[in-house]
Amino acid sequence: MRRLIILRLSSMILVLLGITILVFGLSRLSGDPRYLYMSAYTRITSESWEAQGKAMGLDKPIAVQYGLWLLNAAKGDFGESVHYRRNSLEMIIESLPATLRLSGVSFVFAVLLGLPLGVLSAVKRVTVWDYLGRSFALLGQAAPPFWIAIVLVWVFSVQLGWLPTSRQGDWTHYVLPVVTLAWLPAAGLLRLTRSSMLEIMDSEYIKLAKAKGVGSWKIIWKHALRNALIAPLTFAATLLAGFLTGTVVIETVFAWPGLGRLAVQATLNTDFPLITGLALIFSIMFLLCSLAADILYAVIDPRIRYR
Repeated sequence: MRRLIILRLSSMILVLLGITILVFGLSRLSGDPRYLYMSAYTRITSESWEAQGKAMGLDKPIAVQYGLWLLNAAKGDFGESVHYRRNSLEMIIESLPATLRLSGVSFVFAVLLGLPLGVLSAVKRVTVWDYLGRSFALLGQAAPPFWIAIVLVWVFSVQLGWLPTSRQGDWTHYVLPVVTLAWLPAAGLLRLTRSSMLEIMDSEYIKLAKAKGVGSWKIIWKHALRNALIAPLTFAATLLAGFLTGTVVIETVFAWPGLGRLAVQATLNTDFPLITGLALIFSIMFLLCSLAADILYAVIDPRIRYR
């Protein structure tokens, strides 16, 4: 287990280093960053231009600029937001809890809905429960999330007046964005769990357990599900990472004050310090979710520890 974690951490550091090179390179390919910081000046002189470049380290070679930028990023200093004139990291930290709450609730809802329905659909195959589960999955994977969000707002907020349309508040503010965000992943998790369970239920050791008189629920939840969890677990790990980094559309539609909405605003304002900070934070979240999935693989299937 220790060897597995060390290998995964080493590869994660290398990937993160490559991401920093890509992010820094894109920030420089967009043009001279002094134009962003000095756009509010009524008159730009050559002296002020050179002074700004020296303050930003632009008078040094590109490799030295990257090293200084990487050192500052490691300290949590992504620079000052061009548009808001505030520390970028402070703005990210302020928006992070809202995204974590929305993503966490949506992830739990998707897993609690998709996993049991997938098991039920596999166990009750070619029955009404199977058809209902597959219909739920088909609709969830066919309808775009932004369309689902608009329909839910129109029905439950505009027509019925049961739920609020936007902002963060009590539990009623979570219903529409959580359902919208979790439906598609729950549908995918249902289909993946169903196919994995069907394969396991037809295996020889399950037939042997049935022949020995082992109870149906023990076969399903202890023997079959544990061996069928590898594929759904892979999907669940990417699902959690997607919730944390892919809530841009949902947060924009429901005016949720999280990282996704902040990323949209930073992009519209061409706020590169804020964009680069968000890109690195999103990358770290994704890599940590992948690391957690690798560790869970080894817990579920000990054979993976020795690969």
